[in-house]
Amino acid sequence: MTTKTPPPTTPAMPLGPASLSTALRRRLAARWGDDRGAATAEYAIATMAAVGFASLLVVIMQSDEVRGILTDMVRTALTVGG
Repeated sequence: MTTKTPPPTTPAMPLGPASLSTALRRRLAARWGDDRGAATAEYAIATMAAVGFASLLVVIMQSDEVRGILTDMVRTALTVGG
């Protein structure tokens, strides 16, 4: 009686940029485009959105009505046993 030995297993090829050949990386970059600087553009857009929101808050906070509401809210919160 003979026993079969299982075929040798090969380690799985790691996934990611390190596993790609240089030629394949170049072909993928040519096909899909280069995304260098994309993160910087995203940060710029997020920063501009934050600046716009902050300027909107400044305009709202300069309103006499809003200032009065906030002042009353703080006074009520600081009143003990009121």
